[in-house]
Amino acid sequence: MAQLLNSIVLQKNPSLRYHSLDWKTVFFILALLAICIRFPFFFRDYIDRDESTFILMGQSWVDGHLPYTRLWDLKPPITFLYFALIIKLFGKSFIAIRLFGSLLVALTALFTYGIATNITSRKVAFWTAVFCVFFQSLFGSLQGVMSEHISILFFVMGVYLLFRKESWVSYLAIGSLISLSVLSKLNMVYPALFLGLFLIWEGQKTKQLSLRIRQLSCMVIGAVLIGILTILPYYFQNEIHVCWQSIIEAPLAYSGGKLHSTLKTLPFVLVVLGLLITLSVLKKIDWKDTKIQLLMVITLSILLSFVQAGKVNGHYLIQLYPFILILLGIAFSKLPTIQKKYRPLIAILLILTPMESYLEYGNIISNKIEKGTFFNGEGIEVPQYINDHNLDAENIFFTEYHIGYWLLNTEPPTKAATHPSNITREEMFPFMENPRNTGMQELRYIMEVVRPKTLVARKGKKIFDKKLVEYNTYIDAYLEDHYNLEATVGRGLIYKRLE
Repeated sequence: MAQLLNSIVLQKNPSLRYHSLDWKTVFFILALLAICIRFPFFFRDYIDRDESTFILMGQSWVDGHLPYTRLWDLKPPITFLYFALIIKLFGKSFIAIRLFGSLLVALTALFTYGIATNITSRKVAFWTAVFCVFFQSLFGSLQGVMSEHISILFFVMGVYLLFRKESWVSYLAIGSLISLSVLSKLNMVYPALFLGLFLIWEGQKTKQLSLRIRQLSCMVIGAVLIGILTILPYYFQNEIHVCWQSIIEAPLAYSGGKLHSTLKTLPFVLVVLGLLITLSVLKKIDWKDTKIQLLMVITLSILLSFVQAGKVNGHYLIQLYPFILILLGIAFSKLPTIQKKYRPLIAILLILTPMESYLEYGNIISNKIEKGTFFNGEGIEVPQYINDHNLDAENIFFTEYHIGYWLLNTEPPTKAATHPSNITREEMFPFMENPRNTGMQELRYIMEVVRPKTLVARKGKKIFDKKLVEYNTYIDAYLEDHYNLEATVGRGLIYKRLE
C-alpha cells in the first residue's frame, strides 16, 4: 500500500486518470487503505476506555435493556445502537467491531471525496479523501471506534446530499442524517444549528428565502422523525423521563459542572483560525463560493463546540478533519511549484505516517509467537486468568480494563460504574437515577455493601485521577485492609477479597 501511494504521489503511474475514477474504485482504495492501517488494532483489548463503555452499553441493549435503564453513560443512544447491531449480528467479536469501524472511516472519506468534487478537481478530492483516512485512523485513540467516527459519517452524508439539492426527499434525508449525527455526539448540534442559519442567510442574499424555508422545513421534519423513532422504545416502556434526563439534562449538567476551561482550547482554535485567515489573505481559496462558505461555517461551529466543551481531545478532531482537509487541499492545489518541489517529501510522509500501525503489526506478530494468539492486552489476559483460576467473575469490580465485564459475561457493580470515571462525576447522579448523592458514597457502597470478591486495577497508576486525593486515599487503604494481591498479569493487578 505504501509503495502504491508512493508511485501515485510521484506520478510514476501514468495510467492513473483521476477524472475517470468512479465511486466504486475510490471506495475500494479507501477501504483497503483504512483496513491496512487499522487491521493490527483489530486484536487489541481496548484502545480507548470510551469504546469499551460503548461495547458494554451495546451488549446491555442486545440483552433487552434500553440504554440508561440498566447501564449508563454520557453519550446519545445512536452510538450504542452501532455497537448493539454488530454484537447482535456477529456476537462478541472485536474483529467485527473494528472492521465495521474501518468501513465507517472509508465511507466518511468517500463522502468527503464526493463533497470535494463539487468544489475542486477529482485529483484534489481523491487526496483529500486519502488523508481523511489517515487522520481518522492514527494518533492516539483513533484506531478504536469512537462516537465521533459514527457522528461525522452521518454529517458528511448530509452535507453531500445538500450539495446535490435534488428534491424535497433529499432534504428530508439530510435532516434525518444530521439528526442521527447529533444523536451520536451531541456537540454536532452546533454545526447543525449554524448550517440552518447559513441557509436562511444565503436564501435571503440570493432572494430565494421562501425556497430555503421549504427546504429547511423538510430537514426539520426528517430530524423530528428520527427523534420520534429514538424515543418510541422508551415511550413503550414508560421510560420517557429516563430518555430526557440522560440525553438532554445530563450533558447540560456535565457541561456546567466540568473542570475543563475554555481557555485551554483557545491555542488550538486560534491556530486553526490563523491558518484559515492566512489562506484568505493569500487568496488560495475562493471565499465567495457559497459551498466554501458553507464548509467554513461548519468548521467554525465545530471549533465553537470545542470551546464550549473546554477541551480538545485527539478523537474530537475526527469531526473536524473532513472539512478542514478539503479547504487545505484546495489551497495546496494552488501551489504547483511547492507541490513539485516537495513531492518526494510528501511520498516519504505518506509512508511514515502510519508508524503506529507498523509497530502494532510487530506487536501482534510477537504476541502470536510468544502466547499463541494475535489478541493482546490486559483487558483480554486478565479475564482469561480469572476464568483459568476460578476467581469470582460475578461479583467483580474493574477499576481498569473494564472491557473485562464483556468478556466475563457480567456487569459493573452499579449503574454509575459502567464507565469507571463516572463514579466521580456526581453532578450526573440525579440524571442516572442513582440513589447515592456523592461519588464517595457511591465508592463506599461498592466496596462496603456490594463487596466485590475480585477487583482489577492497573500497576503504576492511581485508581482514580490523581487530583481526586480523597477517592484514592480511601480505596488504597481499603485494598490494604480487605484485599490480597492475587496476581499481576502484565500491568493488570488482580485483587481477591480476604473475607
